[in-house]
This record gives sequence, structure tokens and C-alpha cells, in this order.
Amino acid sequence: MSVEARPVRPFAFWRLVGSEISLMMSRRRNQLGLVILAAVPVVMAIAIKTSGDTGLMVSVANGTVLPMLALMMESAFFLPLAMSLLAGDAIAGEAHGGTLRYLLVTPVGRARLLAVKFAGLLVGAFFGTFLIAVVGLVAGVMVFGSGASMTLSGTAITFTESLGRLALMALFLALMMTAVGTMGLFLSTLVDQPLAVTVGCMVVVILSWLTEATSQLAWLQPYLLTHWFLQFADVLRDPPLWSRAVKGLGVAAAWMAVTGAAAWARFTSKDIGS
Repeated sequence: MSVEARPVRPFAFWRLVGSEISLMMSRRRNQLGLVILAAVPVVMAIAIKTSGDTGLMVSVANGTVLPMLALMMESAFFLPLAMSLLAGDAIAGEAHGGTLRYLLVTPVGRARLLAVKFAGLLVGAFFGTFLIAVVGLVAGVMVFGSGASMTLSGTAITFTESLGRLALMALFLALMMTAVGTMGLFLSTLVDQPLAVTVGCMVVVILSWLTEATSQLAWLQPYLLTHWFLQFADVLRDPPLWSRAVKGLGVAAAWMAVTGAAAWARFTSKDIGS
């Protein structure tokens, strides 16, 4: 007896992506994480305003400087931690909750399911990064206004120009965080405990920062994601210095390619018991 093939639904993949994003945004832990990410620039604005430090107030010349400073601060720990938590839920979280094998009976297939999880991490990276930028911008304009600001080269640029550079900085950092998430996605295919993924991913990030501070390991630093996190500051030069940012994106792309391929190889051959 022949078995009737299941009809191919061209929009099934995108429906799964939408479902993944909806589930990701509905988790209370992720919502709390977004609140924390958004709270940092607000706290910074209040702290700078009430500090009474005239030099510090002058350095924050307009509302776009605050979100730039917030992105720099949160790129060290909070954003990588947020991506580590999301990556832990991607595969390991499904396995831990006993829902992974039910997802695999759908006609999407393992490779496409992994692509859905990657798409969710991509959206998470962009949403979290631009949330910081937007909240920081609103808080910055309310506290410091929308006047001209100085570049790292000592020239003045208008508020509109500052907005464009802020958007480029957020875009660069979002792509770097996507690379962190892809690394976490690979770790998520190795274990069934989401906490182990989060810890493992953050261990890599922390060790990378320690390597940055060790001169004897200078040869290794250019291959680390953390080495390039803050290179978006070159956008604030006049004219912008693109070379190091492009190198950073190249390193991020390499990390995504290697860890993404490793995640695919592991997940498509993995025995699913839960």
C-alpha cells in the first residue's frame, strides 16, 4: 500500500519562525531580560545627570551619546548573557522540556528546524540591541537634548548624523551578538540542559575577555569575538574608519559559519530521546 506524501507548504517555515519568535517573546524570563537591558541606559542617564560632574555632562553632548555608551557597557556582559539564555532554550530547552521529539515529527525536518532556531536567535540579537539603542536615545534626548556632538576625531556632527551612526553601531553589535548566539546554538545541540548551555557560552565569553587582558596571548586575540565588540566606536571617527569593523564582521561570519556547521552536523545526526 502506497503512502500518500504530505503536501509541501511553502509558508510552513516562516510560520514556524513566527511561532518561535512569539514563544521566545512570551517567556517571562526573556521579558525580564529585556527590561534589564532597557533599564541600563535609563540608570546611566539618571546617574550622569545627578552626578554633578561638569566634564562628564559636557562629554555627553547630545541624546545619541548615551545609547552609544550603553551599547559599549552592555556588550561586555549583559548582551552576551541574554544571547546565551536564548541559545540555551533553542534546542537544549526543548529537549529538557520533552517537546523536541514532537517538533521533529513535523514535515519541516531537522535542518530547517535548526534554521528556525537560528532565525529566532537572529531576531533576539537585533531586538535586544536596538531596544538598548532606542530606549537610550529617548532617555538621552530627554535628559541631554538633541544638539550637535563631537566625533572621536574632534569634529562636530549634527544630531541627524549622530542618529545614522548610532544605527550603524547597533547593527554591527547585533551581528556580533548573533555570532555569540550561533556558538550557543551549537552548545545547545550537545546537551539537554539549557543552564549548561548558558554557563558554557558565558565561560567562553569570560575567558575571551581574560585573554584580551593577557599580553602573552596577543596572537590569539584577533580570532576572538570579544576582541571586536567595541570596534563599532570607529564609526564615531570623521570620516568613519571601516577597516576594523569589517574585520570584526569577518571574524563574526567565520564564527557563525564554523559553529553553525557544527550545530547542523551534530543536530542532524543526534539521537533524540526526549
